[in-house]
Amino acid sequence: MLCSICGTRPPAGSDGRCAPCARTAGPARTRASSTPAFIAPQQWLRSPEGLAKAVVVLLLVVIGADLLAVAADLNLRSLIDDGLDFGPYGGFLAIDQAEADRADLFYAGAGVLQLLTTIATAVGFIMWFWRVRANAEIFDSSAQPMRPGWAIGGWFVPVAGLWLPRRIAGGIWTASAQTNTDGTWRQVSHAPINQWWGAWVATLLFGRIASQRYDQAEQPQEIMDAASMMMVSDLLDIAAAILAIRFVRELTRMQGERAALGLFPLTARF
Repeated sequence: MLCSICGTRPPAGSDGRCAPCARTAGPARTRASSTPAFIAPQQWLRSPEGLAKAVVVLLLVVIGADLLAVAADLNLRSLIDDGLDFGPYGGFLAIDQAEADRADLFYAGAGVLQLLTTIATAVGFIMWFWRVRANAEIFDSSAQPMRPGWAIGGWFVPVAGLWLPRRIAGGIWTASAQTNTDGTWRQVSHAPINQWWGAWVATLLFGRIASQRYDQAEQPQEIMDAASMMMVSDLLDIAAAILAIRFVRELTRMQGERAALGLFPLTARF
């Protein structure tokens, strides 16, 4: 049997309520009447744990695709370097055409895999981000700097998308950090957010520059240099994915702890 108010902890008394709910909810109420009339039922808390696990798996797949891309970059560099060993142009005549075709196919295939995994991860991440933003609105709406819809729309605004999601994430983090049992605020470092977002922005900007450099490269040395830049971009993406995993897991854990306290006027369904 669980608390008749929050449904997350065993009851502490004969009225069927747990200790935190008994302190904050006032007179005993049944589960059917525990939600105030002015609160819409769809505003109940929803656990982000399932989505968080899916996002972590997708981010791991992204890391795998990035590692494959790094291998493709190294393979392309090695092939071009072998040609340059025999002179700026003549050495390439000695390179086996089948080997060159395999290198091109490997590079292109790695790029397609990166694109597909990035799209899938972006969809999953935004779904999780929307979920934790909805919970944060219940935890503390006053800590949210923007309306809930921006948790999705903020990612697609040109230029402003480089900081709007970070601003929204800060509000979610603040609302989810109030985990002291007496209802007071607990100070939690924003380092996971800052590190993840800094790496993500660096990946976007450097990746755009590296991609343009590769598209414009014509001479062998230019192609090799551009491949080196793409390799750095892939490594930055790996770092951003690792930091994103940390951010997702930390925020999901914090929201679970916050929901367990029941210090908000809604019935939790975690």
